[in-house]
Amino acid sequence: MTFDPVAVIPVYNHGEAVGAVAANVRSHGLRCILVDDGSSAGCAAVLDALAQAPDVTLVRLALNQGKGGAMMAGLRAAADAGYSHALQIDADGQHDAGDIPKFLAQAAAEPDAVICGVPVYDESVPMGRLVGRYATHIWVWINSLSLEIRDSMCGFRVYPLAPVVRLFGEARLGRRMDFDPEVLVRLHWRGLRIVSIPTRVTYPQDGLSHFRLGLDNWLITKMHTRLAFGMLLRAPMLLWRKVAR
Repeated sequence: MTFDPVAVIPVYNHGEAVGAVAANVRSHGLRCILVDDGSSAGCAAVLDALAQAPDVTLVRLALNQGKGGAMMAGLRAAADAGYSHALQIDADGQHDAGDIPKFLAQAAAEPDAVICGVPVYDESVPMGRLVGRYATHIWVWINSLSLEIRDSMCGFRVYPLAPVVRLFGEARLGRRMDFDPEVLVRLHWRGLRIVSIPTRVTYPQDGLSHFRLGLDNWLITKMHTRLAFGMLLRAPMLLWRKVAR
């Protein structure tokens, strides 16, 4: 299989930041698929301008689907265009695009694995978000019966497209902030390796967060409960695979 990656960037009203993110991604020789997740007119105009570049494709969703819905649309578009892998990076600039070559090199060396960022935070990280992340990590370790997924919430990762898009057709995944951890657990269940790479993550002081404390925490709780039942059904297979390795 030829290693042919593209970047998929979900965008919802990040008009002030997405231009710099796309420029940083393209500076590493990557084409971009921008997914407009029902943004306002101002952000939509910014995306229309960016899409004039020959190495940028715009996928527009008429209604806001949530981060997971936007990523599924972008990943399907990448697969339909013939790419082998997709690098996911957030549009708000919190991820260090300077690490893109490191992520792509690891994906090229292990093309069947998911390459997933493990955040190295500075003092800008909100303490409430940090505590919540670790609660999710514990549930992910339980639901995968493994410590292989070191961080399930980081939206900086590289997917092999064929098994990921196949999963979308065979399982119903969360469409909002519950997408990132759920897709990793389900890919782990299917035998894909999750390879972790440390990467610097910052929270810009004027950054725009779409994490809705009440709704998204409820969706994530429902997701963990659903995965727990799935884990119980798969526990013999997961334990046997761990012993075999």
